Amino acid sequence: MNDLVTKARTIPTPAPQPTLTINPVTLPAPARGRSLELRITAPISGDNLPIILLSHGHGPSLYIPSKDGYGPLVDFHAAHGFVVIQPTHANSKVAGLGVDAPGYPFFWQSRLDDMTLILDSLGTIEQTVPLLAGRLDTSRIAAVGHSLGGQTVGMLLGAGLTDTANPAVTRVRRPEPRIKAGVLLAAPGLGGDSLSDHARANYTTLNPDFSTLTTRTLVVAGDADDNPHLTPRGADWHVDPYRHAPGAEALLTLFGGKHGLGGIAGYDAKETDDEDPDRLSVTQRMTLAWLRTALEIDAASWPAAVAALAAGAADLGKVEQKRI
Repeated sequence: MNDLVTKARTIPTPAPQPTLTINPVTLPAPARGRSLELRITAPISGDNLPIILLSHGHGPSLYIPSKDGYGPLVDFHAAHGFVVIQPTHANSKVAGLGVDAPGYPFFWQSRLDDMTLILDSLGTIEQTVPLLAGRLDTSRIAAVGHSLGGQTVGMLLGAGLTDTANPAVTRVRRPEPRIKAGVLLAAPGLGGDSLSDHARANYTTLNPDFSTLTTRTLVVAGDADDNPHLTPRGADWHVDPYRHAPGAEALLTLFGGKHGLGGIAGYDAKETDDEDPDRLSVTQRMTLAWLRTALEIDAASWPAAVAALAAGAADLGKVEQKRI
């Protein structure tokens, strides 16, 4: 129970249950330069548990951009039936790779390799973590990414990328077939003229191609998410994945939402530029409902959540859909 949440409470969710966190879980990754560390949060009970791979953002904090961030989002989804697996990517300040490592500063290829390693290692993870043994439903895997993590997840869902500093590095990927659904949270939009002069010169891999993103996807954007150091287009930039990706079926716009989308990155953290319990709760509840329907857990979850948002919390956000 959270007494700070009022209007968003009308969006239905299953009853929550207690969770446990296993931290750290370490996967050998010789090619990476150091082992991959994970945090895994799971319900105490239940079998055939669906899985979320959560990709963290870049961000100014020391610990939020790592396996130790995003507690408000992780705890909520785990309490409602998901096993949430969080890697610490190579861009992390606390346990990433150095400025001389290939791929600095965003390490887009390394990030993809991290997620593939997790998928390849699910059997090993079950053997290593007795709490999870025999409880994972590997036919229901979703990927969720915030900010730079949204670019990572977008590529797992099928998006391509071009590095303008090295035009030979053009990556058009087919969707990772083991991932059945995705959520992009405040993800980067188009590159080229949509980037600021600084970003165009320094962040040459922020050039996605959404035309090949075909996996079922929910895009979440705040209408006050203005990032002038990255784009002159304001918050509209973060809507690009919805506009241009064939698989992006729905857009959740959060009114007044900035890059933190109400506070998903952490409780009382630097990234929480718009800390708002109701807005956070909308993000939690709507992404949960989307994943439950997209992964064929409960077909009624998403339609019911969309209807409840419109009826009881319409001043907090709205949903647009390409098809229902």
